[in-house]
Amino acid sequence: MGVLKSIDKLSVGYRGQLVGHLMLSPDNTVAVFQYAPQWLSEGFSISPLDLPLKSEVFVAPKKPFYGNFGIFEGSLPDGYGRYLLNRMLKVQGIDDFALDPLQRLSIVGEAGMGALTYLPITKMGEHRLMPELNDLQQMALDVLSEKTIEGADVLYFNSGNSGGCRPKCLFHDADGDWLVKFRHTYDPQDIGRREYECMMLAKRCGVEVPDCKLLQGKYFASRRFDKNADGQRLHVATAAALLSVSINPPMMDYKTLLHLTGYLTQSQTAVEQMFRRMVFNVLMENKDDHAKNFSFICDDGVWRLAPAYDLLPFPEGYHGQHATSVLDHGNPSDEEMLRVGESVRISRHCGKQVIEEMRGIINASKSS
Repeated sequence: MGVLKSIDKLSVGYRGQLVGHLMLSPDNTVAVFQYAPQWLSEGFSISPLDLPLKSEVFVAPKKPFYGNFGIFEGSLPDGYGRYLLNRMLKVQGIDDFALDPLQRLSIVGEAGMGALTYLPITKMGEHRLMPELNDLQQMALDVLSEKTIEGADVLYFNSGNSGGCRPKCLFHDADGDWLVKFRHTYDPQDIGRREYECMMLAKRCGVEVPDCKLLQGKYFASRRFDKNADGQRLHVATAAALLSVSINPPMMDYKTLLHLTGYLTQSQTAVEQMFRRMVFNVLMENKDDHAKNFSFICDDGVWRLAPAYDLLPFPEGYHGQHATSVLDHGNPSDEEMLRVGESVRISRHCGKQVIEEMRGIINASKSS
């Protein structure tokens, strides 16, 4: 078996500035992190709950991220990206599961989503140019069905280390930067159109979504929200990363998510927007509403709610239930949603208005 070079210290960066250093504990079981002195005086907390802006040395818990901090775990590919990386490592005779958090983050290097970067970089082969979208789609189907491992490196280098189960690539055109999704082996042929229509429905329901479009009439593309209008990368963190909760099994409740939204953004408008997303997911039976499917953006220390994403009906859910519960109920009622709303200063009257308005829009879309 091959061996990946060990790393004693990893430098965490943000727009060319040193945020701090990541190392392993003396027994090599968990990661430890310390902010750089200059970042302490000029920067911001990259994860307010786990890594407040203090000079102390932070020690990661062993669970749920195998000794890594949630915020750094969020930079790693999962699902599709992890599958591709596993295949690339296997070709080199390297055991994917033997890698420590520093080695994994060094593979991400400067090529991840969001603004955090990791040095030194461990290169996994040469960067490969992106083929046509149709070729990428077929390549992904062939690799995911395990007909071949040829092309796994091309798919990986163009995925941006993004998460989720479906194949993805980063795409740039005259209109800007996009994240493009492809069909998985088990998806229907028109999955791209379905997602586009669901995002447009969410928008009509008052849910904030990124700009979206269909490429070639079939590939769903959403504008990257980890970049600003000037092309600068923004610090993005999922609820899973900020709360250090696992999605396997799912562990989050909407009450926690709504309170997190208020704590981070200090905005009642953002809390009300998150309430709408809860209602939309429940009414649309999007039960794939796990903690990685909600994100927050931090632009130089100011947190705001990221646009909604991954909004597709998924009635099968997790044993038939939502990944994020409502007052510990996996198939919540209107009453439970209203009670959660009241816990974040959304009156019962206003909550009912939102639910009835959205139910009317969704029902009308089904009958049209």
